Amino acid sequence: MNRIYDIAVIGAGPAGIATSCEAVIFGLKNILVLEKSDNHSDTIRKYFNDNKPVDKDWKGIEVDLKGHIDFEDGTKESTLDLFDDALEKNLINAKFNTEVSRVKKYGNLYKIITTNKEMYLAKNIVVAIGKMAKPNKPSYKIPSTLRKKANHTIADCKGNEEVLVVGGGDSACEYAYFIHQDNIVTFNYRREEITKANPKNVKNLMDCAQDGEIKLMLGVDIEKLEDEDGQFKVFYTNGEIKKYDRIIYALGGMTPKEFLKNCSVLLDEQDKPVVDEHNLNSEGIYLAGDIAGDIGGSIALALNHGYNIIKDCAYENEIHHAISA
Repeated sequence: MNRIYDIAVIGAGPAGIATSCEAVIFGLKNILVLEKSDNHSDTIRKYFNDNKPVDKDWKGIEVDLKGHIDFEDGTKESTLDLFDDALEKNLINAKFNTEVSRVKKYGNLYKIITTNKEMYLAKNIVVAIGKMAKPNKPSYKIPSTLRKKANHTIADCKGNEEVLVVGGGDSACEYAYFIHQDNIVTFNYRREEITKANPKNVKNLMDCAQDGEIKLMLGVDIEKLEDEDGQFKVFYTNGEIKKYDRIIYALGGMTPKEFLKNCSVLLDEQDKPVVDEHNLNSEGIYLAGDIAGDIGGSIALALNHGYNIIKDCAYENEIHHAISA
């Protein structure tokens, strides 16, 4: 614990990777990355289908990249390769399987405490944990006997099943499209129109529906679930009752409010994190990635957050050294 880091980054997704790599490039020497999973980019690995297209300008939002990571349109695999190379090239000190439980002020530093009681000291903290670590759950109860068949990814969907996909965003559209050839798929969204997803994903879904390959249940919600002989018995709000072998929930993620509070992050009246144009939340605390704004899911924006943060840190560092001299 004696070593003092210039920057400690919590989370090794795109925002955390960008922050740590930009820090090296800007000349900040003592950098620490803490990641609770066993590898970087856990959300991409867990929630992106194999060969999933990854767009720089996600949902048509054009982003002018500011930093040094040359991100462009590609696939899940090429994106992971890019981040592998960035971490290796910049010799990033990343500690995997290390979950942070608390960050608190310690004089003019911050003390980071992990779940296994390790402690680290840092001058600046960057919280870059994303939202999908805490996926949204439905309001109704899931039968305890069927919980293993209520999933947030398609990893356990092996084929030859009747599958219900619930959600209205990109993940929901992609999940339904990806598994429809090997399963009987129903797509359920509580609104009548799908407006949140990328138009390409909506078109793929609608083409399949038009061809009778995916059944749509739009403008209707789920009232409750029951277990009937090992299947989900789904009661819809329009009175229909259907049975499925598996349900895939793609309802997005929520900001982990309690974790942020434990990390000394300031929240507004709506319990949303506060950030300025430099991604600064409060003195020495920065936020990057999905938790730093209302527009989530853009890798390019996350990379820019990392650049903004380190540029600000480097500027503050120069001022500090000038005053000290």
